[in-house]
Amino acid sequence: MSEQIKHECGVVLIRLLKPLEYYKEKYGTVMYGLNKLYLMMEKQHNRGQEGAGLACVKIDSKPGTEYIYRERALGNTAISECFYNVNKEIERERKGALYDTSLPYVGEVYIGHLRYSTTGRSGMSYVHPFLRRNNWRNRNLCLAGNFNITNEKELFAYMVEGQGQHPRSDADTFLILEQMGALLDDNHSDLYRKYKAEGYKGEELNAKIEENIDIKSILSEASTLWDGGFCIVGATGSGESFVFRDRWGIRPCFYYRDDEIFVAASERAAIQTAMDVKFEQVKELAPGEGVTIRQNGKIAISRIIKEDNPRPCAFERIYFSRGSDAQIYQERKMLGRVLTPKILKSIPSLERTVFSFIPNTAEVAYYGMIEGLNEYLNEVKYKEIEKICTTPASAKGKGESEKIKEILSKQIRTEKLAIKDIKMRTFIAESGSRNDMAAHVYDITYNAIEAGKDSIAVIDDSIVRGTTLKQSIIRILSRLKPKEIIIISSSPQIRYPDCYGIDMSRMGEFIAFNAAVELLKERGMEKVLSDVYKKCKEAQDKPLEQFESTSALTKKSSVQNYVKEIYAPFTEEEISNKIAELVTPEDLGCKVRVVFQSIEDLHKACPFNKGDWYFSGNYPTPGGTRTAITAYINYYEGNPYKRGYSR
Repeated sequence: MSEQIKHECGVVLIRLLKPLEYYKEKYGTVMYGLNKLYLMMEKQHNRGQEGAGLACVKIDSKPGTEYIYRERALGNTAISECFYNVNKEIERERKGALYDTSLPYVGEVYIGHLRYSTTGRSGMSYVHPFLRRNNWRNRNLCLAGNFNITNEKELFAYMVEGQGQHPRSDADTFLILEQMGALLDDNHSDLYRKYKAEGYKGEELNAKIEENIDIKSILSEASTLWDGGFCIVGATGSGESFVFRDRWGIRPCFYYRDDEIFVAASERAAIQTAMDVKFEQVKELAPGEGVTIRQNGKIAISRIIKEDNPRPCAFERIYFSRGSDAQIYQERKMLGRVLTPKILKSIPSLERTVFSFIPNTAEVAYYGMIEGLNEYLNEVKYKEIEKICTTPASAKGKGESEKIKEILSKQIRTEKLAIKDIKMRTFIAESGSRNDMAAHVYDITYNAIEAGKDSIAVIDDSIVRGTTLKQSIIRILSRLKPKEIIIISSSPQIRYPDCYGIDMSRMGEFIAFNAAVELLKERGMEKVLSDVYKKCKEAQDKPLEQFESTSALTKKSSVQNYVKEIYAPFTEEEISNKIAELVTPEDLGCKVRVVFQSIEDLHKACPFNKGDWYFSGNYPTPGGTRTAITAYINYYEGNPYKRGYSR
């Protein structure tokens, strides 16, 4: 993606299933689990570079000793900083003795988290894991997640008005922590009364409670109130641990287990690398499914809440997850391949077009695009050669072999035209100078085409704002003096905000939306803008359950995604053409075209991830539709920097 957007988060859960001495004897270190945690966090560092945190739970700790350890840090070096501090504490406690199981951060349960802020809330207070403390071990709760909840307003009201709680923040992570914590308290209290009445006391009473804490029921009851996408991992202070995926399957979750270890993470490839296992050994948690691991290591994989017309996030496949996952790699290639007909329709001449990609995340889609173009060219060659071969000998004339050689020599022309200078930093604050510096983040390979005769076609994985295209990429490419520049997006037009963990919640940031608005104004249809605003404003404060969604469980809704009416008067091609105008710098000297993937072909390439709300406006939850409506209201009322979330 040429324009970086904040997105996602990454989670890790590790549960060692053998005594700690087992790993010391087999692997030569008591820090086997900690080492795996570090590797899995590093292999997911792409998912969050604003902060990182980790936690460790010791199950067999004695009263008077610590049993939950936590370390957090801010910045893009947060992983290294966290583990540096952890190792420093271990060395300090070791005091020259051998490494043993009594050291801090040497335990059976590990939680890791990588954070990108998609809500604008920053600082150490918002870095996971979150921790809720209590004198009873099993009432301590450690939580980390890759999620964004869209109904914090309703959840906050429920906790205050329905339960009488006093949350110290209205951020979704705090609310979920306290909501689950309250249910954990209730479960503990019920068990306490039950076993105390049966005559248990002291450590025996505590042991009976810890053996019977019902994490599954707590997750099930709590999540019925959540609207949004999430993958949550957590543990109690007594070692009960869990991982849980939202009922719509929006956020991803994978896991692996054997007789030594259970691991869960946001990406399959991270588990494969860390555990050195095959693709098929890593399973994906189904929507609404969870894994609970008891204090004794017993694992249960079960339905926590009924799945609800699953819509896994398509952007995971297009861009966010690492392409080293075998399935994602093939899907990204297919995203490029299925664009072939649109590309051939858009380029002036295949022989006079040089193909490239905008580094670096579009590279895999580029390979698929070239495969598709080569397949087309091979068909053309075959037909030309077939025509020569089937021509009667009397009509062939001379030079038949030369003609065949000439046909076979035809190739798709490829070059690496755009080069991203990763050392460039636009640190200058003054806007004019900053824009000038931003224009030089990319560089070109000079003399790679024939000026004035060749066209350039470059593929990117998505186009969000179009600012990098206009300010940098297109200007830089124009220095080669091409006949035309064709920008190809392996994703469809991004038209609607996200609210499930991607920082795309402002309507005015989308080049497709701005193009549609410009078309409305050009054609004297500004009334559409005011009519949509009126409908959105009237719907703004209606109950959440009245907003439409693709949810199979949602009752008949009365509030539609009225923002769709902004795009309705125009074809996809009309909007693409207007986008091309908007991203073309003044006095460029050559024509610019923009080609987008269709939603239909997106689903062909990525058949398992049907979540396409940012392209289609069809949200899997009512909170998504409300976000779109709120985002449009913010735009119309002149609040371009305000997010569409209901906070």
